[in-house]
Amino acid sequence: MTEDARETVLRVSASSNASATAAAVAHAVYEGKKTSLRAIGAGAVNQAIKALAIAQSFVGSRGYSLSFRPGFVTVPMPEQDVTAIVLHVLVDS
Repeated sequence: MTEDARETVLRVSASSNASATAAAVAHAVYEGKKTSLRAIGAGAVNQAIKALAIAQSFVGSRGYSLSFRPGFVTVPMPEQDVTAIVLHVLVDS
């Protein structure tokens, strides 16, 4: 997880726990932080989408509505750069 004062980037892998990731998204929403999930590979994208669905159930009871805007980002790796999907979380209250 990469964080600064107002932004949280959660790195999601195929082995990530969707509920734990959802809890991290919910906490970032409660703190008013811009939040993004970054996933490389089909399994990671699957876990990220599940996490956002679960996070909606967490924050919905407090009057928030989540949606996301997908995009791409290039991640530098030792051997070659890799393209990741980034899901920017949008919050309506």
